[in-house]
Amino acid sequence: MKGYLVIFFTQQNRRHQGRMLGDWIVDLARDMGLHGATLSSAIEGFGQSRHLHSVHFFDQADQPLEIRLAMTMAEAERLFERLATEDFSLFYIKTPIEFGYLGKQAQPMAPDAPSKTASAPLS
Repeated sequence: MKGYLVIFFTQQNRRHQGRMLGDWIVDLARDMGLHGATLSSAIEGFGQSRHLHSVHFFDQADQPLEIRLAMTMAEAERLFERLATEDFSLFYIKTPIEFGYLGKQAQPMAPDAPSKTASAPLS
């Protein structure tokens, strides 16, 4: 299947609607019926501000996070339209990919079907 690998970059201490932004995005992807999302933490990194974000033994609030999603082109369009309505700024990378499953037990992926777009804010 053709689509995109989308990676969002944020920090542990960023919140949206009272929740950690990374968790909020993963839950939004699930509510929208996307194929999957992975939330990963990093040791350190810096962004546009040039400020070094890192995890410390006693303070993990500044820890860098990545949210990775492999999705179809239509799913990416729906997700980006939905995220554009939210009150935050979020850096991303969007790369064209081919994705699917391998192995004897692999089930074919259904092409884009009508999805469950999250219309209400997550709580």
